[in-house]
Order: sequence, then C-alpha cells, then structure tokens
Amino acid sequence: MEQMTGFCGLICSDCGAFIATQNDDNEKREEMAKLWSEQYKVDLKPSDINCDGCVSDSTRLIGHCNICQIRKCGKSKGVQNCAYCDDYACEKLEGFFKMITHAKEHLDEIRSNI
Repeated sequence: MEQMTGFCGLICSDCGAFIATQNDDNEKREEMAKLWSEQYKVDLKPSDINCDGCVSDSTRLIGHCNICQIRKCGKSKGVQNCAYCDDYACEKLEGFFKMITHAKEHLDEIRSNI
C-alpha cells in the first residue's frame, strides 16, 4: 500500500482505521473500535471504523477528520498536504505541532524535497 500523508503530516496509511477499511478487515475494525473506545472514552462499534484517509475525496472519514480545520483548509487550497502550501506552517499547524511533533518532522521532510 502506498503511503498517504494527511494534510497535517500524520500518515493516514499507518492508521488502523485506514488499514481496516482498505483491506475490508473486520477483525482490524473490531480491534480499533475496542482500542479507541477505551482510549478516548467513547462507544465505537466496528461499523464506525471506516476511513479512506483525509486527503481523499471520500466521505468515509474517522472521528475528528470530519471537522478538522487543517483538512478543510488543505482541501480548499487544493494542496497534496500542508507541506505544499505557500502558507506553511500556519497558525493552525503550529498549534497541532505542539501536540504532535512527529507530524511537523514528517511535513518538514516532505517540504525539503519539493
């Protein structure tokens, strides 16, 4: 499976929901629903675990991706991910990077090769 990097720098193709969806793997869906239900204190069912990745045009997205302002911005600008944006790294990303430093490292690497 080819690597898919989300707008924010997370690697969608490494996500359990993405993997379960792309492989139509119900055991993986069950695993992710149980893990995330416990981890995030929510009630997820295996049928909730469907995602085609945030850079796709699909409506099958998981959790926060449905309302993510970084995703909305990237989609509106038509960039592959935020590394390709003229405004990189904007305020939206800087706040996110404080929580998820490896996403910044990944986008910085992509940007250095553009």
